[in-house]
Amino acid sequence: MKITYVSVSGQKTEVDVPEGDNLMQAAVANNVDGIVGECGGSMMCATCHVYVDEPWLAGLPEKSEGETEMLECATADLKAGSRLGCQITVDGGMDGLTVYVPDSQQ
Repeated sequence: MKITYVSVSGQKTEVDVPEGDNLMQAAVANNVDGIVGECGGSMMCATCHVYVDEPWLAGLPEKSEGETEMLECATADLKAGSRLGCQITVDGGMDGLTVYVPDSQQ
């Protein structure tokens, strides 16, 4: 699946992400600037915070209570599309997904 990460400066990085990987894993493996993934995907930090492009929100699984709580620890402003990249597993319906990287993760 093609996933596009957009930096604060507007730079786009398109990544081929295998189905079953999550957005944080793909970003870290492809050196996407601004995605840290400090806890390795165990939902113990908010360093994989992304803003999911509005049209894609309805098709994603809802945030768990744990994800919502962890997002409250994010250093960047929260928006309607705020999600933890480690909690979004890529599936066949996500080809073309665009996410925006916040200005700060730590």
